[in-house]
Amino acid sequence: MTIRKMVITDYDKVYSLWLSCKGMGLNDLDDSKEGIARYLERNPETCFVAEDGEKIIGVIIAGHDGRRGYIYHTAVSPDHRGQGIGTKLVDAAMKALKDQGINKAALVCFSKNKGGNTFWEKAGFNHRTDLTYRNKAISEMKRIDT
Repeated sequence: MTIRKMVITDYDKVYSLWLSCKGMGLNDLDDSKEGIARYLERNPETCFVAEDGEKIIGVIIAGHDGRRGYIYHTAVSPDHRGQGIGTKLVDAAMKALKDQGINKAALVCFSKNKGGNTFWEKAGFNHRTDLTYRNKAISEMKRIDT
């Protein structure tokens, strides 16, 4: 298994991986090939995949706005969980963010995603109870169920 930077030619395999994972929270705009291409263009050093041969078995989409790091759509194939792959992906992304001068990273994990929340807690990401998360769609998007 190897960890390397994600490139747009990985998209189809990454998208298939996301679809194999329950509760990813995908949508048809941000998670389209064009949406991910824009994200990778802006954040070419901070997104990673885990490969086993030709198969992508893990992914982390991370980036920053110059002040704070953000992590999106971290996933490990259900068949490969419990092997430390997610931890290695997080470590790679956090090092890349630190190398770019970022001192803190944040993420959103759905409350009902018990496995994800357990993973992030073990990875040292604290649950903030003093914040209210809000968002507003600028463009109409369709949710993609996983």
